Amino acid sequence: MAIKGLGQIDKEYDGSKLRIGIIHARWNKTVIDALVAGAIKRLKELNVQESNIIVESVPGSFELPFGTQRFIEYQSKIGEPLDAVIPIGVLIKGSTMHFEYICDSVTHAIMNLQPRVNIPVIYGVLTCLTEEQATSRAGLVPGVMHNHGEDWGAAAVEMSTKFK
Repeated sequence: MAIKGLGQIDKEYDGSKLRIGIIHARWNKTVIDALVAGAIKRLKELNVQESNIIVESVPGSFELPFGTQRFIEYQSKIGEPLDAVIPIGVLIKGSTMHFEYICDSVTHAIMNLQPRVNIPVIYGVLTCLTEEQATSRAGLVPGVMHNHGEDWGAAAVEMSTKFK
């Protein structure tokens, strides 16, 4: 049993002046859609205007780090810079080593992206051993676990406003 997310402290942060990007993989669509919806729901609860939530997609989780960097650069280039971005992906273990390589590569690339882009990049990648774990963490199994996308939305607002 997991303890739910970030707790109540995130209510201290006001996202009304923020532009938050969400870039998601298209693999595991049902889980991805739920996670994106959870992130958007929480961003709105923290006063981020719907027009300031920009959503894009890439083919898979492996493409998230480069897609995230290009997404941030493009938004700056058009004069609408982001305050934070949430790359969202779902990796589910199969019968080969592919899972381990992709998890490790994507995790390190997203982590190393933050100093280069100089905005918060929230780690929104589920790395699950089973489909059941993924659906639970997306809030798709009632009463089992909460939607982790909500935590990622809250983290984006906190990290965008906390040290200004």
